[in-house]
Amino acid sequence: MNIYGSTISLLERGLNFSSAKGKAISQNIANVDTPNYKAQSVSFKELIQESSASPIKAYRTNDLHIDFSSRAVQKGGFNSSDFRYRHNGNGVDMEKEQANLAANQIYYNALVDRLNGKFNTLQNVIKGGR
Repeated sequence: MNIYGSTISLLERGLNFSSAKGKAISQNIANVDTPNYKAQSVSFKELIQESSASPIKAYRTNDLHIDFSSRAVQKGGFNSSDFRYRHNGNGVDMEKEQANLAANQIYYNALVDRLNGKFNTLQNVIKGGR
């Protein structure tokens, strides 16, 4: 029996995205002084597509063919390898990372509030409205 339809699973996916994005932002902030470090990000669209699509199998018959397995940095994430922000090759913009961190925290809190509302409604129904 599916009480909420797909709402709970969509909220779960949103929380997973927020968690992955938070990890990428934390990693970027931690490496703000690391030379040649490239800022990483997480794309919600790519994360959803990866979770719903089966992996692509590619067979290499020649060493000059592109290896699909080595192109991804991490699941749902990518780095901006062509972008350099500082003279030492570091690509982390601290102000942008802090703004992304705040926006991600607001997004996460909104999802948790919505999820709590769903479970409180369910608890109210189980208790018979008392």
